Amino acid sequence: MKEVVILGAGYAGLRALHVLQGAKEAFHITLIDKNDYHYEATDLHEVAAGTQPRDRICYPINDVVRPQKTSFVQKEVASIDRNQQVIVFKDQSTCTYDYLIVALGFESESFGIPGVEEHALEMVDVDSAENIYHHLLKQMKAYKETQNPDYLKIVVCGAGFTGIELLGSLVENRKTFAKAAGVKPEDIKLYCVEAVTRLLPMFDEKLSDYGIKNLVKWGVNFLTGKPIKSIKSGVVVYQDDADTGATAELSAKTIVWTTGVSGSHVMAESDFSARRGRVMVNQDLTDPDHSNVYVVGDVSAVMDPATNRPYPTTAQIALKMGQHAGKNILRQMNGEKPTDFHFESLGSVASIGNTHAFGLVGKMGIKGYPASVVKKAIMDRSLYQTGGVKEVLAKGRFDFYH
Repeated sequence: MKEVVILGAGYAGLRALHVLQGAKEAFHITLIDKNDYHYEATDLHEVAAGTQPRDRICYPINDVVRPQKTSFVQKEVASIDRNQQVIVFKDQSTCTYDYLIVALGFESESFGIPGVEEHALEMVDVDSAENIYHHLLKQMKAYKETQNPDYLKIVVCGAGFTGIELLGSLVENRKTFAKAAGVKPEDIKLYCVEAVTRLLPMFDEKLSDYGIKNLVKWGVNFLTGKPIKSIKSGVVVYQDDADTGATAELSAKTIVWTTGVSGSHVMAESDFSARRGRVMVNQDLTDPDHSNVYVVGDVSAVMDPATNRPYPTTAQIALKMGQHAGKNILRQMNGEKPTDFHFESLGSVASIGNTHAFGLVGKMGIKGYPASVVKKAIMDRSLYQTGGVKEVLAKGRFDFYH
């Protein structure tokens, strides 16, 4: 019996699992993840800010595993030997495969900037997101004892999609932090340091300005055009003058790093031809050197023929990739040729709090409360595509008013 192995139970991995488990063909699936739960990565900012508990964005992987066809193995992948078709785990155990789907997800990217790993908080999974929230509460309580204003400062490094959504949730939960510190909400100071001046280029300027202007109105201080040069303990060092290279410092007891991500380090350690952990795959999503290996999600780079650039990594494209990889494996099992992957974005919506959002549905711009409803509908749709009706009913976002 053929063995299909899926590495990673994120959006792409679970969407592929859904396709393969629904097939009539006789084969076995092994799903592998280091955690025993799936989490909605697009909601991590809410856990980090404390507006949602971790259990609200997670569900057990076994909830979606059909044991008659699939085995779930909770282990951490160390490397992949594609020539021998063997997966090596951190505990030195191994497993073999006939077909492989690599969906190992993302990691924080420091871009070689000194001090990031030592002094900034990352937000790459549920544990790290929850750690940010606990850290924030600890700093607020410390302010009561020290009266040091740095404990009330929160710096988000990076004004990309993730950073903007995190800032929105931090604004929303500022009253909680103020109560813990014994101060007024406006005493909690929020900063965002970003290298570029044109923020959120995936949206037109009218939409991105809407989001940024609202955050500014709510008290977020943006330092744009200020490349970060280093992170020291409690200090962000940034370039303040492009002509002279002069730097300035911003002190804060909470520094969150959201400037970018890379694919899993496992890709480079397994000798994939990868750049920042992403493999430039064939148009059918297979590894260029092995037609039985599919690389999807955050570890994959697939070209957009319209722009001649790789598609941005999003949950939406990860779901489509997982579905396509599953279908192509079924085609290969039946002696058919895999088909090329094509993607057309349905749009993208950024939340800045529970009832505020902005973005695109297709090519139509939306903003404000209606956009927040669309955002939650998108979240529920992705939850349905990985977890089905049961998880939507248990974890779905129906909190349209707040």
